[in-house]
Amino acid sequence: MTTSELSAGPMDPTRDDRKSAALAAQRVHADAGARVVGNFREGREILRSSQVRQAGAGSDQMDPDDEFCPVFFLDGDTHRRRRTSIARFFTPKAISSRHRLVMERTTDELLTRVRADGTGRLDELSYKLAVAVAAEIVGLTNSNQAGMAKRIQATLLGTRLRGMHPVVRFGAQAVTAVHGIRFLLHDVRPAIRARREQRQEDVISHLIEEGYPDKAILIECMTYAVAGMVTTREFIVMCAWHLFDDDALRARFVAGDEADQVAILEEILRLEPVAAMLHRRATEDADLGVGAVRAGDLVAVNIRAANVDPETVGACPHALDPDRAGREKVVGSYMSFGDGSHRCPGAQVAIAETRVFLDALLRLPGIRLERAPDMTWCDGLMSYELRGAVVTCSSA
Repeated sequence: MTTSELSAGPMDPTRDDRKSAALAAQRVHADAGARVVGNFREGREILRSSQVRQAGAGSDQMDPDDEFCPVFFLDGDTHRRRRTSIARFFTPKAISSRHRLVMERTTDELLTRVRADGTGRLDELSYKLAVAVAAEIVGLTNSNQAGMAKRIQATLLGTRLRGMHPVVRFGAQAVTAVHGIRFLLHDVRPAIRARREQRQEDVISHLIEEGYPDKAILIECMTYAVAGMVTTREFIVMCAWHLFDDDALRARFVAGDEADQVAILEEILRLEPVAAMLHRRATEDADLGVGAVRAGDLVAVNIRAANVDPETVGACPHALDPDRAGREKVVGSYMSFGDGSHRCPGAQVAIAETRVFLDALLRLPGIRLERAPDMTWCDGLMSYELRGAVVTCSSA
């Protein structure tokens, strides 16, 4: 049954279009001691609650009282104030007036190379696009971008420390630190120097205005690198994989207007969220919709489970149905970008660059998926990874 048939007629309740489900079932797990919630409404209540704070993802190693603690690890009024101050970099106006130009220019450069070569690797193409867009927003534009992409990729060894033998982990931490220093020296500090001389409309300029030292700016840049570059790479490849595998869905995407294309992408993301689990720690005794929790208790929202909760997403929750969000009158990505005060600020950027790239990719003459991606799992990010997908097209 095609996606068009799915929307037009009765749905098969056993249909499951998820590509990452089997691997995720083996690898997704909460941090030790966490109470796991998979119900959408309960999960949303937790993420929107003022009685919890960020947990997991290294948050226990951060001091929220530190004047320069990254905004990702803050909560309450301090988080709200910091978040509001950077919101202007992610607005629809910023996307349409500035970021869209970078998306289109970089996409054109990447696909010109694909046409010339007749082939390209999707994970490499999507990563270069994600780096270019995030770099523009953050302000990392005063160094060689290809070199910076490699340096950022090298620092991601730090996301693979979980489960390592202590001796191996110590060595891996040292190597990660070296790569972090290289990123600081070659990419972050040149950007800081340029913006101390002349401010621009980007995150680093804002941080300089706020008095952030170089080390704090480096940490912020690394946070944006993981959140804006790495996750978007996986999202683009996953969407491409679905579109190449379903002729009807692909035809609808190419023929659709921007709203319909976004609906398709958000429905894919509902089924294949890049982040699988979000943790929160109760700051006081409370009832968070999952029964009584005590101050200090850890709760985990299973994004993958919440996104297929039939009470919220409707019938045949595992089927890819682009008309679902409109029918159910909900936000199409459901909980894939999180919820509440910590909902991903770059959600619209990720959707926009994915749409721009895939719309152009699928219009290349003779474009086809020559090799499907290999799928592996990163425990540190609690996310799937897609590597090795190859596309071919008619060469120029």
